[in-house]
Amino acid sequence: MKIGINSGAASGPETTFPGLIERAKKMEAHGFDCFWMANMFGLDALTALAIVGQNTTKIQLGTAVVPSYPRHPLVMAQQAATTNAAASGRFHLGIGLSHKPIIEGMFGMSYDKPAKHMREYLEVLAPAVRNEKVNYKGEQYSARGQIAVSESESVPVLVAALGDVMLKLAGTLADGTITWMTGLKTLEDHIIPKIRKAAADAGRPEPRIVAGVPTAIVSDKEAAVARIEKGMKMYGQLDSYRAMLNKEGASGPSDIANIGDEGELRKYIQRLRDIGVTDLNCAVLGVGDHDTTVEFMASEL
Repeated sequence: MKIGINSGAASGPETTFPGLIERAKKMEAHGFDCFWMANMFGLDALTALAIVGQNTTKIQLGTAVVPSYPRHPLVMAQQAATTNAAASGRFHLGIGLSHKPIIEGMFGMSYDKPAKHMREYLEVLAPAVRNEKVNYKGEQYSARGQIAVSESESVPVLVAALGDVMLKLAGTLADGTITWMTGLKTLEDHIIPKIRKAAADAGRPEPRIVAGVPTAIVSDKEAAVARIEKGMKMYGQLDSYRAMLNKEGASGPSDIANIGDEGELRKYIQRLRDIGVTDLNCAVLGVGDHDTTVEFMASEL
């Protein structure tokens, strides 16, 4: 299992290019497999990772994740190929539907028929990031043309798939899934078997399973839980994440977080390996010693 580190926080030095580049270089020096960046409301993750790609040499780079709705799939393909070229082929594109309050409330776009949206989106995006010609007419999207970035042969596409329909789409049309707010039991019994079956039925290679996990070494677990439940409260209120927490039997985000001492974190990591997670995307929390957590995770590579 590969181990990566998540970035793209809403505050702190990572919200500036110098801070983000410095963090990426440090994670590369630690030996982490991938530097994942969330697309929040500050730096655009695709643009930012293109710059990071020019300032790193080995570490893989990925978005976790970019909302699909605001960008036409050909536009997304062009930007992904450009970022991949800037990173010398080290880029992975993670996309997702985002959430109805954001798509409708912030962008003023319709969130109607999200599964139909994602199917059509991937039917355009997947060939486009392989520099193939696209001639497509669907209910929500039309696309005709070819993205030709000579320094980008192909970009792997991961979908933030949690429900049954989205997992089938991700296994059939993409290279894997990237999850958030999803616990061990749900990964093992729901996410992994369903996306693997979809990929097998479609004659595709076994999909990547990228698990995003809130992570921290803490000495006072009770205090850490209280801070996580307060700071990450919104995740427990968004429909798609709430459904995963309910499936896990979790009351809130702290119940699926990997927090505790080194022994507890190591046990959690081994469970991820045992159930078939291919990539761990660690979102290091500010509830413990950040550097100690990073150094421990690097020792588990």
